[in-house]
Amino acid sequence: MANLSDYTTFRAAWRAQAQARPRLALGFGGVGLIVLGLLAASLYNAFQGDNQSHLGYALLGGSAGFAATAVGALLAVGFREISGRTQDSMLGFAAGMMLAASSFSLILPGMEAAEAIFGNGPAAALTVVVGLGLGALLMLGLDYFTPHEHESVGRCGPNAARISRVWLFVLAITLHNLPEGMAIGVSFASGDLKVGLPLTTAISIQDIPEGLAVALALRTTGLSAWKSALVAMASGLMEPLGALVGLGLSSGFAVAYPMSMGLAAGAMIFVVSHEVIPETHRNGHQTPATVGLMVGFGVMMFLDMALG
Repeated sequence: MANLSDYTTFRAAWRAQAQARPRLALGFGGVGLIVLGLLAASLYNAFQGDNQSHLGYALLGGSAGFAATAVGALLAVGFREISGRTQDSMLGFAAGMMLAASSFSLILPGMEAAEAIFGNGPAAALTVVVGLGLGALLMLGLDYFTPHEHESVGRCGPNAARISRVWLFVLAITLHNLPEGMAIGVSFASGDLKVGLPLTTAISIQDIPEGLAVALALRTTGLSAWKSALVAMASGLMEPLGALVGLGLSSGFAVAYPMSMGLAAGAMIFVVSHEVIPETHRNGHQTPATVGLMVGFGVMMFLDMALG
């Protein structure tokens, strides 16, 4: 049975991979430092000048997104034993939600934001495409350094492949929560509640099924219901953080906002294609998993278009 102690084995495997491919590890590390530097600068900017008067609104909006994610995660506690067929159907549902969120919550709003900055469509599309590429590269690096069943580093328990794949899925959802929080922060940057409140409400409603999907996905790794719920709730902490980043970006690094939308979308699309869909099909449950994906896509599309 897998549990969070597998992190120790994961860390050893990551170290072994980095030693085997130092240049590759250095490249991914450099990209990570650049992203962290941008986040730090945006957070600093959020506490400066006129942003201070809007800081409370942004934090409340981001906290609402976190609370909605927590509600969805807690709903998963009521589920008992989950069969393999049901697990794959639920993962398919989560994959459909991720694909719809990538399209309607990230790529399209990202292109609109970029077009407002550059004033033309090709530059806007290129900005989001660069973000898509960065997101895919990020997940490719994590996939490379996260152990599956490599002979050189050994297994991470009896469910090593499933554990690593589902944790990549959880990380993609966590990355997706950051630009959602950023959107909330940007919406409150002018201090106009008529803009911020509807957007925050729409995102929070979407976060309820997302929190449920993450918690249920974690159940497939062998985590208990409560541990799965707690980890899913923790993924929602990116929303108040993202709200602060978005507030800082709105008066400083504007181009980073649409690019980060593309980055989150690229990460999620990569994980859905590379990890989640193959995982749901490998046990002969491809039909219920595909139906789950279509239902998840439809639900998220409806929420996005009806509430956005």
